[in-house]
Amino acid sequence: MPYHTKKVKGGFLNINKKTGEKTSKKPMTKSNAEKQKKAIGISEKKKEKPVMKPKKDLSARQKQLMKEHKVHHTKEHMAMMRKLMRQGFCFEQAHEMTMKKIGK
Repeated sequence: MPYHTKKVKGGFLNINKKTGEKTSKKPMTKSNAEKQKKAIGISEKKKEKPVMKPKKDLSARQKQLMKEHKVHHTKEHMAMMRKLMRQGFCFEQAHEMTMKKIGK
């Protein structure tokens, strides 16, 4: 893990070993700092990888899915999904990632 827990005045902080960046502004208890460090490590490991190879255009099936899907979502949502699907992510992965970042 690229973070270490450091004792500071008022408690403990998690600090990035490479950048020196703190994960929170206020000090916390040692147990909370350890929990936070574990959560950060888990979230950094969960980066999804594309299922398919990157391509220039969407397949016929993907285009059909996107046509049905656009009724329920914004232009920004659809643009990000198209971009991710061209990078090789499947429809479900692209939708999940877009919902987390942009929403509907």
